[in-house]
Amino acid sequence: MLDRTAGDQLKRRIGGSDIEASAIGLGTWAIGGWMWGGTDETKSIRAIQASIDEGITLIDTAPAYGQGLAETIVGKALKGRRDKVVLATKCGLVWHTQQGNHFFDYEGVPVHRYLGRDAIIHEVEQSLKRLGTDVIDHYITHWQDPTTPVAETMETLETLKTQGKIRSIGASNTAPEEVRAYLAAGQLDAIQEEYSMVKRDIETSLVPLCLENNVSVLSYSSLALGLLSGKIGPDRVFEGDDQRKDNPRFSTANREKVARLMTAITPIAEAHGATNAQIVIAWTLQQPGITFSLCGARDEKQAVENAKAGRLRLSASDIEAIGKAAAENLTDLDG
Repeated sequence: MLDRTAGDQLKRRIGGSDIEASAIGLGTWAIGGWMWGGTDETKSIRAIQASIDEGITLIDTAPAYGQGLAETIVGKALKGRRDKVVLATKCGLVWHTQQGNHFFDYEGVPVHRYLGRDAIIHEVEQSLKRLGTDVIDHYITHWQDPTTPVAETMETLETLKTQGKIRSIGASNTAPEEVRAYLAAGQLDAIQEEYSMVKRDIETSLVPLCLENNVSVLSYSSLALGLLSGKIGPDRVFEGDDQRKDNPRFSTANREKVARLMTAITPIAEAHGATNAQIVIAWTLQQPGITFSLCGARDEKQAVENAKAGRLRLSASDIEAIGKAAAENLTDLDG
């Protein structure tokens, strides 16, 4: 997997494809509003455009983020800028059919995990329309469907690639056996998995498999839904449908542990002229096998802060010190 700098923003290649993108990507789950207390379209568009202005070329979205809302907002933000970005979206969480495996209800509407050929063909057309584009650079199966053979899913995705509607193929929220099934059925370019200082299990399960097969790893929730941003103290109150309200990972005890971690890494951040969140993102990108780090932003300020982390290069001693601080403070984190 290729590393290089364009200006001073780190760029990397997506698996075996010919697509290069900024190592930091903008994730748009929060922009969809669902489980994040709603959204502000104007602020969201500014956040996307500010990311691009700061050299971020990877924009990641999904139909499930607000049932099409995030894709629609991304499409509006990219008018006149589409050629500047590598656009990633997803398929497999459907509400137009009840085939597949029931996953959850969204405002009373059942959502299923379904990756059958008919649904993927329907979904890609809907996404292209909402995004205002004729091609999706990286198309990802959002959650895996136990009712459809991976070979059928992959055959459909390969057909879409041949038709020029998508350029590369990814899979998200996978198990090693599912990754092997994708690899056996075609060219899997990347997986997208939760990874952060507080959730590192893929280091021993999926990362070695991906390194062996030239599969990129896109980490999502690199700041652990904001827990590792350095901005959520023990006294923060979460309201409305904010998913963090009842999440045990955001217990007061956990936030106190994270506060101690932030105190420990502050001298490193100050030495780099960076924020603690930027140090956490840079650390993520320098972990073995982690190719991209997806970071959410709901406004222009957050977007610019995240993007600037792509210009940081931590030394070996920095990485060691951060790892030691994480081990001392996060090992017994609940949730």
